[in-house]
Formats: sequence, structure tokens, C-alpha cells
Amino acid sequence: MPHHDLLIIGAGSGTSVTGGDHRHWDVAIAEPWVFGGTCLNRGCIPSKMFVHTADRAYQAQNSAGFGLKTSFDGADWPAIRDRVFGRIDPIAESGLAYRESLANTTVYPHSARFIGERTVEINGQTVTAERIVLAAGARPVIPEVPGLAESPYVTSDSVMRLDELPRHLVILGGGFIAVEMAHVFAALGSKVTMVNRSHHLLREMDTAISERITEIYGQRMDLVMGVTVDAVRHEKDFTLDLSDGSTLVADQLLVATGRQPNSDTLDVTAGGITVNERGHVLTDEHLQTVIPNVWALGDITNPVQLKHLANADAKVVLHNLTYPEDLHSVDRSLAPYAVFGHPQIATIGANQRDLDAQGLPYLVAQRDYADTAYGWAMEDTAGFVKLLADPKTRLLLGAHLIGPHAPTLIQQLIQGMAFGQTVDQMARGQFYIHPAMPEVVEQALLEF
Repeated sequence: MPHHDLLIIGAGSGTSVTGGDHRHWDVAIAEPWVFGGTCLNRGCIPSKMFVHTADRAYQAQNSAGFGLKTSFDGADWPAIRDRVFGRIDPIAESGLAYRESLANTTVYPHSARFIGERTVEINGQTVTAERIVLAAGARPVIPEVPGLAESPYVTSDSVMRLDELPRHLVILGGGFIAVEMAHVFAALGSKVTMVNRSHHLLREMDTAISERITEIYGQRMDLVMGVTVDAVRHEKDFTLDLSDGSTLVADQLLVATGRQPNSDTLDVTAGGITVNERGHVLTDEHLQTVIPNVWALGDITNPVQLKHLANADAKVVLHNLTYPEDLHSVDRSLAPYAVFGHPQIATIGANQRDLDAQGLPYLVAQRDYADTAYGWAMEDTAGFVKLLADPKTRLLLGAHLIGPHAPTLIQQLIQGMAFGQTVDQMARGQFYIHPAMPEVVEQALLEF
């Protein structure tokens, strides 16, 4: 029966929990798919490569306002796809090859399932370990819709590897993945219809952001809002029966209704590990589960499924594995995130709806991109920066941006919040280049 000093389940961020201090450890990695995890292979990295391509196509189609006679003559989808994965797939392959080359590392190219405390079954054999790190990520949620399971739908795991560009793509969902993929395929030439049970896209975000992105996407594509899917049929095309009595027909269907942790596929409860009602593995502030020397990081434990948070988790676990007498804690209180649709969105901290629900006092400041000189240059009429601040401490409570380069512009606000700067210090304690896009942030801060 194989026994290891450390077993890592999942080959994404989890592979970062070993270093030079662990050369003497017998390390094992269990990964049934490819190395690199969701972000590298089917998530944030390939999707942003597709988004950048879509942005260029969108600009070509929408340059008349600048006096330019540009046009878009169609997309070579196989070439776009192969450019992306021709770069990504070798990275995954080299990651596997590197781990297999290490004398102290065993790679199990199979799934693991707990059968006891720090004991798993892998490909029919029992494997034990002194320490286990759960980093098995998450997978798409598939709603229980009659006929859906029998149809050849795609998810975020597979949509970017399609053989051809859809003529008409129906997207179920209105979250991050749905918004990004809608932009990609609409810009590249597909007809896109979004079906969402909510009346707004990105409904968990600040209401101003949610309303603006819904308005903009409603002008670019078909939005079918406030409905659910009663049934799906597939012959040559997909036929969707909707709860309002209408029917949609399309040649491709993307299911983007959220993601769920893979704790159930690991049967973690058989190993004494506890989970919450949504299946996320429960840990203490040090990322240790209720079982000593069993740790969890990333999407399997954090409902906010972001690569930069998983990487931060991995740093904490790496330290705690190496220095168990000096445990570090994870701090997710200031977790920024972005949506790379068109326009881009970035946010951090509290939104106005949550502050209202908690009865907390706040100040609001909002400035449009169009209020700045560079906003004039871009002819941007939709973007804005919305800030929320504590009236007593003058600390920033939340920031919500929509518009070009929003994920970049928000970084100075993230830094200010992380280091406890007041809105006055952020606004007046530094120079802002003129004319440049950060001036919209400066102007919003000066409103307080």
C-alpha cells in the first residue's frame, strides 16, 4: 500500500504547495485530467485570449464614430482556437512531464476518493498520506431540465474547443462565464441569445453595474430574461421550451449556470472532512480541515472562485506545511474580481445593496468615463466609476467600475484599501497623469 509524506489532490494551484524545503518528502499528485487546473486549461487564461480576439473584432465593427472605415469580414474560428490552445496545451504537458521527472514525486493520472482518514482509493489501490492537500477545484453546475442531459450541450469546459463557430448560440445563465462568452461569440459573428431566470445580468454585483451591463448587452444581442427552461430537445438543432411559453431554436447551447465544488466526487465526508450545504470544504483560518494535516484551498473550499485567491491560499498552505509551529491565516476580506465582457467590469468590497441591507451608513461618488479627457478620446458614453465610503473614517468601502480597462484602473483603489488609505489620501496624495484614464478614479474620489 503506497504511503506518502504529502498527497496533493488536484494539479492546479495545489501544485504550488511544495518547494525546496520539501525535497526530502515523498510527494504524490492525483489528477485525472490535465495539469494546470481550470484557469490554465479551460478558464481564465484561454477565455481572456478569446476575449482579446473578440475585442479586436468588435472594434473593427464599431469604428465609424472615430471617422474610420473599418470592417469585419468574419472569423477563422479554427485558427483562433488553435492559436489559443496551441500555446496552452504544451504548458499543461510540460507541467506533467516536469512533475514526473522529479525523483521524490509520484503522479497518479486518476481520480481519488476518500475511504478513511487521510486514506484514499486511486485506480483501485489504497493510498495513505501523512498530509493531504485538497485542491480539486470545481465543475459546471448542470440544471435538472428534462432532456438536457441527453443533449450535446457545451459548458465552459468545452465551449472554447468547438469545431466550428455557432450560427446561433443560446447561453443559459447570466453570470461571469455567460457574460464573457456572450461577448466572444457575438463579436466573432454568432447570433447570441442569453436566457436568464433573473431580470438582470450579473445580479450579484452592485445594482448600477448590473443594470448598465444588462442595458448594453440588450443592445448587442437577444436577452430573454425572467424565464426558466422547461425542456430541451435535440435533433439537428437544439429546441428549448421556455417557462413563458416561447420556444428557442439554435445550433449550439452553452450551459453557464454556475460552478460547484468537487468535494462530492472525492467523497470527502468518508474521510471525516466536513462540508457546508453547497459542498464547499470547511476549514479554519489556516485552511486546515477538521482532520489534522488535511488542508483545502481554492475553489473546493472558497465560494468566490478566483485564481488569484486560489494562489493566495496556496501560499498560506505552503507556509503552514513547512512551518506547522507558525501557522499563517488566510485573509479574503479584500478580494477583487473582474468580468472581461464588453465593457469590462471590476469590483472590490461592499456594494450599495448590501450596505443598505445591513443598515450601514455610506457616502456615494460616481463619475463617468465621459467626464474625462481620455473618455472623450474613446467616445465612451457607458463607463463609470462608482465608489462607496464610510462617512466617519473616510475609508473606501467598495469600488465598482465598468468600462475599458476597468480591471487595471481598479488596482490603485485595491492598493489604497489594502493599506488603509482614506479617500482623501488616495485622491490628493499622488499625481494623476493628464490626460489619462486614471483621472476618472481621481475625479470620483474628489467627490467625497
